[in-house]
Amino acid sequence: MPTHTSRPARPSRRPFSSNNGHAPRRGGDARSGGRPSFNNRGSRSGSRPFSGGGSRGGSSRGRSGGRKQPTFDPSQFINKNPADVVEEVYTPTHTFSDFGLHADIVTAVEKQGINAPSPIQDQIIPHIMAGRDVIGLAQTGTGKTAAFLLPLIQKTLKDNKQQTLILTPTRELALQVEVEFRKFAAPFRLYSTVCVGGTSIVPQLRALKRSHHMVIGTPGRVLDLINRGALKTERFTNIVLDEADRMLDMGFIHDIRKILGTLPKERHTLFFSATMTGDAEKIVNDFLVDPITISVRKKDVTNSIAQDVVRYDHAHKFDTLLALLSKDEFKRVIIFGAMKHSVEKLAIELTSSGIKADSIHGNKSHGQRQRALSAFKSGQVRILVATDVAARGIHVDNVSHVINYDLPNTFEDYVHRIGRTGRGKELGSALTFVSA
Repeated sequence: MPTHTSRPARPSRRPFSSNNGHAPRRGGDARSGGRPSFNNRGSRSGSRPFSGGGSRGGSSRGRSGGRKQPTFDPSQFINKNPADVVEEVYTPTHTFSDFGLHADIVTAVEKQGINAPSPIQDQIIPHIMAGRDVIGLAQTGTGKTAAFLLPLIQKTLKDNKQQTLILTPTRELALQVEVEFRKFAAPFRLYSTVCVGGTSIVPQLRALKRSHHMVIGTPGRVLDLINRGALKTERFTNIVLDEADRMLDMGFIHDIRKILGTLPKERHTLFFSATMTGDAEKIVNDFLVDPITISVRKKDVTNSIAQDVVRYDHAHKFDTLLALLSKDEFKRVIIFGAMKHSVEKLAIELTSSGIKADSIHGNKSHGQRQRALSAFKSGQVRILVATDVAARGIHVDNVSHVINYDLPNTFEDYVHRIGRTGRGKELGSALTFVSA
């Protein structure tokens, strides 16, 4: 097995600059790591007042308790012919055998049907293997989970005392990361523990007393366990912030800062995000050491997703939805609602109308959310109704349509929602309800 490159001496922290050789530029170029240029034949995103009117329950409550109004007009983003755009084929410069990974790791990857590194894996794994702090700018569905898990598993095999903390925005995503870890680490005696909210803390307290190489959790529960003295963060040598922009958007910035503040100064920090927001830059500047930025943006969402608006009047909004879902092409659909109670109500109403549906939102227990997600993945239910926060960990193949039944609050939420369809090389459709 090739010798792993030891980590160089850690230089002093340097402010993250959006103009350096590796960092993304702010602006419209989706590949630059700034806000995606969500354009369609000349139109581009921006903070435009929403002119289509609101729907009943169409605005979600902010953390302050007030209602946020959408800041963009989805009618600007109509793209009815996504198949006209052909995705550029990426040719990797490495194979998985080139990275210096254990042969059994490479075999485990191949067993998952992964034959060649994705762009983010191809470009960032060598830097993680070399011990560099990294900023990986990539959307969901780009293979970023394996991009950090594979080199960290290799690092742990070389030194069994290595411990890694992985923070994710939702419990669903935490569980998904653990599933991936188990697949890649199957040949080895490596152990993981999931620590997430919405489920009993007692089994997690018990699990943390046993040997573990990776702790995967949500910021709130992880901080709770730290405060209880159950999670000894001074032992962690590696930290991964996965979907950092979403964690910050959900209000976890103070929890993340407290957690990072408890970790050893000598650590390996991996930061993954779809975009580089102001809060994200502050985290990078304060907690990463001379990081290298790898920006690998997947194709623009307009390339693979047909987008349109659905005009409705308030008295017939539900009937308009039923008419859409009666069409044969609506095979597997995620419907986004703004609030937990309205999402639950909509799922019940759909079921009463003879359409197999379930819901996923913050008021549901961990077990309930997992059962709903499993039923959707297996095809037992055709429709999944979800809130933005609960849906962050939803990665389901072959979602034919995303329907924004209630408007998202921001452009970023819109992009995240519709990104549940048109994944990989698939084409998808997204429809946004707009008051007539």
